[in-house]
Amino acid sequence: MKFFFLVFAFFSIFISQHITPTGALSIGVAYGTKGDNLPSPAQGFGKLQERHVHRVRLFEPDPDILAYVNSNPVFQIMLGTLNDDITKLASDPNFAETWVNTNIAAYPNITFSYIVVGNEISFPSDLANSLPQALTNLDAAIKSTGRTIPVSTVVSSAVLGESFPPSAGAFSSDSASIMRTITAFLETNQYPFFANIYPYFAYANNPEQVRFDYTMFNTSDVVVQDGDLQYKNLFFAMVDAVFSALEKAGGPNVQIVVTETGWPSAGNGDIATVANAEMYITNLLGTLFINEGSPKRPRHDLETYIFSMYNENLKSEGVERNFGVYQPDLTEVYHVYWPDN
Repeated sequence: MKFFFLVFAFFSIFISQHITPTGALSIGVAYGTKGDNLPSPAQGFGKLQERHVHRVRLFEPDPDILAYVNSNPVFQIMLGTLNDDITKLASDPNFAETWVNTNIAAYPNITFSYIVVGNEISFPSDLANSLPQALTNLDAAIKSTGRTIPVSTVVSSAVLGESFPPSAGAFSSDSASIMRTITAFLETNQYPFFANIYPYFAYANNPEQVRFDYTMFNTSDVVVQDGDLQYKNLFFAMVDAVFSALEKAGGPNVQIVVTETGWPSAGNGDIATVANAEMYITNLLGTLFINEGSPKRPRHDLETYIFSMYNENLKSEGVERNFGVYQPDLTEVYHVYWPDN
C-alpha cells in the first residue's frame, strides 16, 4: 500500500496548490443516463463545473443535456451515436446529414471535441461491417457544415487477438480487415482511436494470475519487461497493446483517447469496493500526472474519461450499476481529486 499513499499524497498536494504540470493532463467523465432517479442537467453539470471538470462524454444525444450545455458552453462534449443508427448512417448520407443538423448544428455554442460512432461493436457482425462507411458519411456531413470534428469509434479490449506482451498487440482475425479500413480513415484524417481500458475486468476474471497491485498502479516493480519498455501498471500495458495493434494495421501516427476506465464500488464481493474504486481512480490520475504518456508513447498526452458520473439503477444488476463517482443525489461514492483541465 505504500506506493498508493505516496502517489495519493503527491497528487493531493498538486491539486490543493493548483500546480500546472509540465505536460497536459486531459481528464473527463463519462456521463451516463441509464437511471430513473438522476438529477437534472443543470444539477449534474453544475457539479462538474464546480469541480472544474469540463470534458464530458455523452453516449447518445440528449436534447435536454445539449440544450443546457448550449446555454452554458464551458464544456467540451464527446458525443456518441446509438449503435442502432450505424446501419442508417452507413447506407444513407441524408440520414447522416440529418443527424448532424439535429444534434450538432442545432447547438452552435457547444464545443464538440469528438463524435463517437457506436460503442463496443461486436466483431464479426453486420454493424461492424457498416462502421467504416458510417464514419465516412458522418465525417462528410460534419465537414459540409464548415466544422471539423474528429469522428471515430470505441472498441473494447476484446477486439484484440493478441495483447501480451504489449508489443505483440494485434487486432483479432475477426476484426483485422475492418480495423485496417478504420485505421486508414483515422490515419488520413489525423483523428484519434477510442478505446475502453479496464484493468478491473482483467483482474476480476483472473485474480490468481493478475497482480492486484499491478492493476492499481500500486507497485514500483517492473512487472512486465517488453524489450526496452517497462510496465509497472496494467493500464499502460493495455493502452500500448492497442497502440501496437494500430501500428500493425497501418496507423503509426494514430493517437488514442481512453473513452472509459474505472473500478466498481460494489457488486463483486471484496474486489468491487469503495476503497478499491477510490484507490484506482486516485492512482490513475496521479500516474497520468507524473507520466505524460505511456511507455510506448511517452510524450503524448493520454486524454482519459472516468467511467462514470453516476451509479445508474437501470443498468444490469451487479458491477454495471456501481461504477459511479456520484450517487444520483450527487453525494460522493468516493472523493476524486479532479485536476483543473
